[in-house]
Amino acid sequence: MIRSSFPRSGARRFGRSQDGSSTIEFALFVPFFLMLFLSAFELGMLMARNVMLDRGVDIAVRELRLGTIDPLNEVTLKAAICDAAVIIPDCENQIRLEMRQLDPRNWAQIPNDADCIDRGDPGQPARDFAPTNNSNELVILRACSLLDPFAPFAALGSVLSENGTNPYELVATTAYVVEP
Repeated sequence: MIRSSFPRSGARRFGRSQDGSSTIEFALFVPFFLMLFLSAFELGMLMARNVMLDRGVDIAVRELRLGTIDPLNEVTLKAAICDAAVIIPDCENQIRLEMRQLDPRNWAQIPNDADCIDRGDPGQPARDFAPTNNSNELVILRACSLLDPFAPFAALGSVLSENGTNPYELVATTAYVVEP
């Protein structure tokens, strides 16, 4: 009986060969590094947007205290915030403001949850928007904005948006005293 040594020697050569070994490592590690990169990018954009929202609220409150926002209503205050918070997309339609007068000795009046836009009913009015001109009145202003993640399928994007179905919210809060 004559045996062919080809199948055995071919299997040995295939087992000893190192051709394509880096392709396997590449295929295993690239998805991990891609998710890491997308999550880092998402976190950077989240932080930049949060800083810009805070900046917009601070600049708008400074203009409000100086009396340059006239007339003072929700629309003009939104416009002042969105002019300073330039990287928030569709800012004036994605932001909701809450302004209320507080007793400085009773902070229990502030609700813990922010009032954000309901995308199903964008015409819903603000929870409480009561600008005042009374001297020495403590006023708290809270802005809540809804944002869609850049990569909702990536690791951080799916955590922020509940598996890519919902936007995440950013909230900026500040307080000021109406001076005489």
